This record gives sequence, structure tokens and C-alpha cells, in this order.
Amino acid sequence: MTEDQTASKYRAMVTSPSTAASEAGAKVLRDGGTAIEAVVATASVLAVTYPHFCGIGGDAVWMVSDNSGKVQSFLGIGQAAENGEKTFTANKPIPLRGPGSTLTTACTVDSWQHALDHSTKHWGGRKTLADLITPAIDLAEHGFSISPSQCFWLDFRKEEIANWPGFMEIFTPNARMPHAGEIFRQTQLASSLKRIAEFGARDFYEGDLGDQIVKGLSAVGSPITKADLAKTRTRTVDAVSLEYGDVTLFAPPAPTQGLATLMTMGVLRELGAKEWAEGTADHYHLVVEAIKRAFLKRDQIADPDFTSTDFTALLDQAALAADAKDISTSKALDWPHPFRHGDTVFLAAKDANGNCASVLQSTYFDWGSGVVAGDTGIVWQNRGAAFSTDPNHPNAFAPGKLPFYTLNPGLALKDGKPHLLYGTQGADGQPQTLAMLLTRMLDFGLSPLGALTKPRFLLGKTFSDTNDSLKLEVDAGDDVFDELAARGHILRAIEPQSALAGQAGIIRIDRDGFVDGAHDPRSDGMAIGV
Repeated sequence: MTEDQTASKYRAMVTSPSTAASEAGAKVLRDGGTAIEAVVATASVLAVTYPHFCGIGGDAVWMVSDNSGKVQSFLGIGQAAENGEKTFTANKPIPLRGPGSTLTTACTVDSWQHALDHSTKHWGGRKTLADLITPAIDLAEHGFSISPSQCFWLDFRKEEIANWPGFMEIFTPNARMPHAGEIFRQTQLASSLKRIAEFGARDFYEGDLGDQIVKGLSAVGSPITKADLAKTRTRTVDAVSLEYGDVTLFAPPAPTQGLATLMTMGVLRELGAKEWAEGTADHYHLVVEAIKRAFLKRDQIADPDFTSTDFTALLDQAALAADAKDISTSKALDWPHPFRHGDTVFLAAKDANGNCASVLQSTYFDWGSGVVAGDTGIVWQNRGAAFSTDPNHPNAFAPGKLPFYTLNPGLALKDGKPHLLYGTQGADGQPQTLAMLLTRMLDFGLSPLGALTKPRFLLGKTFSDTNDSLKLEVDAGDDVFDELAARGHILRAIEPQSALAGQAGIIRIDRDGFVDGAHDPRSDGMAIGV
């Protein structure tokens, strides 16, 4: 469900994949709250109503800008446990699920408070964390209607969940699979959120709630300790950027794949995207080929505190031009690329004063590690599975290290002012979806809803398809399929508005400060203007 606001004059807006979450953020904006305050309210509700994609046992990556165009990134990323190496064997993959995948701490809650501190200091924010998470507590305690998305992913994992510690007791109440629309309660999670409201965000890391978390995780074999939690802090860092036509695109830096999105857009800039026609075989082919060039370099990205690599060189104009020159307009590059799975939620807000926040919040895979931390109701992330056990790999596991991160919310400035907030669910699919959305809006003039509704693709393996095919929504048209096949793309048709194509959201701000936007028709959410 989406809502396009192009015909109305709104000064503020929030967007998310859950209508209840968007409504919580919109209420904050109506009360005169800041964009960060609206996002925290929205994010906390999503931690309840979208437990399959995010939660307080996961991480969050933020992009923020004030009306003057000062852009910053907040990396709410948990670090590797100090004793994590004792739980796996070198050169054998880290388990994708279960206690063996719970190798990193969770930074979402700290990121909420970190962002609110920024809002209070720089944007005149007045609301407390306790104020903002009250709607989430009410929904967790008294219940909400389960989304079709939650039911889909619960059913998809029905053969696995019996092995996930503490999971079925919460998510299959009365020992049965719930149906969309049923009222669902998370009373243990409500209690955890109440502690955060009463004692503050750091109770999750240094207080009694932290003790509960560690006790629950330790009981099933996780290496995370109270000392690990206490070290977990959100970092304010400079964003990376790329000039694209008359806008400047910003993304979070390493260890996120924001660089991959910007590399893709840089190659497309060098190819001259404005000279194609939207939705043609040329459009799809050249975006796919640009993605391939960016992904071939993406494995260099790692925690900058653990490497001397100059990541800004990846955006050097000469390097981007060389990649563009390497692309054939008539032949696809073979694609034997390792797949990175992951699911997340995108949310964003712009307030009446022109301040903006663009955020992705995640537990990595759908349902994260599957491990519930004792009696806290908190599903812990499996982001530790993103590490390599090869000591020579840039993303090799090390105590205290941040893993490579697929999250990369976007923000664009035009004439020095915020112009676009955008992001999507989808791991490897994030740069792919964002490239299609950005070219459609910036090169071909589509509205946010128009760009979101058009057919999209996913290149590479997925959780349900181990072939490195180009999965393209069938409404791209027979002519496009035929032309792409002739260029050597291995195609698989997927249904229109497929979940494989991501769940994206967009807010666009015009030069007068008015907004329009939408959330993906592939999601359960909407954009709400104020």
C-alpha cells in the first residue's frame, strides 16, 4: 500500500513499510517534532510490527541533513565480540543462523538516543526517547494486526524455526502459524522497551536489561558479554558523495556498501544515462552492467579501522570512466559473484524546518539469527555471519571489528539543499534498486511513486534461487526480455511487484521546501504527508 503526495502541498513527510509505523512518525511531525524524532517513533514501531526484518537486537545506519545541507552519517553498527573467534573454525564459514551467528552486538537502541542527542543539540528537538517509543510499547503489549509480510516470512522459514532458541514460543502462539490480520502480542519485548523508556537507552548495554540479554544469549552459546555490550556505541562519520548531474548523492562510508551504490551511479554518469530511453533494454542492460563493475570491487570494503585501503579512490573519476569504457552495449559480462543475503526496513522523514533523516534498520537475514535473548523477547541479529574466516580477507573476523554492511540509506542535495531521501530493503539488491530509482527520477523525470511502481530486477542468487540469473519483473515487456537475452543475460521472469525487487521508499523535496513521496507498492506501508 502506498500513498503518492505529488498533488498536495506538504511541508513534512514520513515513509516506512508499515502503515502503523508511518502513522507514529506522522503524529510526531504534526506535533512539531523533528525528522529524527519522527524516525525514532517510526523505527521503534517497526521493531515491533516488522520483527522479521528489524528489531532492537539489530543495527541501524543513518543519513541526516539539516536545511543548510550539512550531511552526516550515524553508524549504529555493533562490533564483533572479543571472544568471538572461539566459536568458529578458521576457513570454515560462520553459521548463518543460531548462536554461532550471534557474533556482534546490537546498536539500534544506542543509535536512537545518539540521533536524538543530535536533534536536541542542533535541531531544537524536545521529545525524549521514552515519549517516542510509547506507541511501540502499546502495540507490543496490547497487540497489532500481523502484516502479510510477517506471515510470508514465517511460513517461508517454517521448516527451520523449530531449531531457533526461544523463537516458536513467541512467533507461533498456541503452537500454530498465525494468519495476516490476526492480533499479535509481544509481551516480553514490551517489558524490554519499558525498561528502555524508564532507564534510558544505555540500560540495554550497561544496566539490568543488558544483564538479561547476556544471560539469555550465553545460555545458548553466544560469545557476547556485558563488556561487549558496554563498548557498543554509534559513530558519527562523514558521508561519501558523488556528483550526478545537478545533484550530489550521499551515502554512508565503509564498512557499508554505500560506496557500491555511488560507484554504480558514477559509472552510469560516465555512460551518459540521460541519452537512453526509460524502461528500454538499453536502460536495464547498462544499469546491470554498471552494477557488475561496482560489485567486482565491493569486496575491498571493510572496517576502515582495520585496513589502510583508501576507499575514496573507488570514486575516482578516472576509475569510473575506465569501468564505463569497459562496458559493452551489446554483450553482458558473465556474473559468477557471491551472493549476500539480507533483509531490512527503510524509513525516512523530513520535518517542517527542512531537517531530514534517511535510515535503514536491520537484523540482517529475515528473522536475524533466529535466537531470542532469553526472556527479553529480543531477536538477535546474525550480522556476524557477514564476516569471513579467511584471515587474509579484508572482511576477516577480528574482535571489536565492524562487519561489512549492506545497509546504505541515501540522501541527495540539490542547490545545496536536501532534495531526495531514498533507500530499500534487499542486501545485494539495494544498489540495484537504488540505481533504477535514481535514473528514473534524475534522468527521466519520474515522480517517486512512478519510479517505485515501474518494473525492477535483481541480479544474482537469492534465498530461493541459486542461479546467477537476472531476475526481471515480467511487466518489463517481451521486447525487453528478448533484447536482453540476445545480449547474453541469463534471464528469469518474476511476477510484477515481486518481493525479490525490494521494498523501497522515497521522499522528494522541492526548492520551496514542499514534499512528495511514496513507499513501495511491494510493501505494506505508505508515505504520509503533514
